[in-house]
Formats: sequence, C-alpha cells, structure tokens
Amino acid sequence: MIRVWGRDNSNNVKKVLWCLEEAGVPYERIDAGGAFGKLDTPEFGRLNPNRKIPVLEDGGTVLWESNSIVRYLAARYASGSLHDGDPAKRAQADQWMDWASINFVPPFTTIFWNLIRTAPEKRDMVAVAAAIETASQLLTIADATLADRPFLSGEALGIGDIPLGTLIHAWFNLPIERPDLVHLRSWYDRLLERPAYAKSVAIPLS
Repeated sequence: MIRVWGRDNSNNVKKVLWCLEEAGVPYERIDAGGAFGKLDTPEFGRLNPNRKIPVLEDGGTVLWESNSIVRYLAARYASGSLHDGDPAKRAQADQWMDWASINFVPPFTTIFWNLIRTAPEKRDMVAVAAAIETASQLLTIADATLADRPFLSGEALGIGDIPLGTLIHAWFNLPIERPDLVHLRSWYDRLLERPAYAKSVAIPLS
C-alpha cells in the first residue's frame, strides 16, 4: 500500500492526499512533521535527505517534493483524468502548478503563518497587508482564466488545479478582505462539491 509521510494540516501534504482521493487509490498516512516530529530520525532521513514533508512510498518508489508526487500519482493512477495524455494540454496544467508554487505561495505563506500560526502580539500586519495586495493581484490572473473554462487544467479537473486549489480553501476562510473574483469563487465552489476535496482539503484551518 502507498504510504504518505506528513501531517494532514500541511498544505503540501493535502495536495498529495487530494490527488490520491481523486484517483481512488488506497493509502496509509503517517503523522510526521510539526508536533509529530520524526523528520530527524534516520528512517526519515533515508527517505528524504531534505527532511521535509510530504514523502511518498509506493513500493520501491520513494518521492519527495509535493508537485512531483502529484505528477507521478496522476500519471500512474489517473491517466486520462487528472493526467492529460495530450502533451500540450498537460503542459498547460503543469504551468499552473508551477505558477501557484512560484508566485502565489510566497505571499500566501506570509498571510497564513501570521494569521493562523503566529500569536497575535507577534504578527507582522504590515507584511500581511502587503502580501494580501500581492496575492489579490495574482488571483486576478487565475480568475481571468477561469472565466473561459471551469478548471485551470481545462474542461475537467486536473493536476493544474491541485496546488492553487489546496491553498484557495484557506484564502476564502482567512479573516481578511478579499477582492470579489466571481470566477475564482465559482471554481472554489465546484471544488467543494468534490468528495475528495472536502475530505482532504476543506478542513478547519490550523
């Protein structure tokens, strides 16, 4: 059986769990990281020398880096659905995976860590305000794309939706003012209708 190392409130772990749920693949999750520790153990170090989560074990295949894990799982277990067989269409989905990780994650992380995982007296609200402005501007790009198609990956959910889709639940539930991006909101509502998303991603923020 597939094993996933990582705590279930990690956004990077959620990507992997969501992908597995969509693909209908059984798996075992092992709590690791944060309060669960284990990252400094010799066993974990053999799996991932970076000592970060998530880590995937699938038989003799061991992978780290969440986007790489999602690409692997989709190609192996969800070919034709999450993983498009057309190289051009798949590349368009890939670019949204990279866009989310490279562009959106930095400002999102500033917002999330300050408002959810930092004591009120230690929060840098100046940095939060700047990050909200940056993130809001970035999301207008996704909103414009979603005006023309139901998913970032195209006509159906695919790997391109998973990185941003994992973060967008928190975005819409953080105590912040957000721009009214109707296409982005409709996309999020469509994600909420998916049992795999509801189980793996749409959980209380922590």
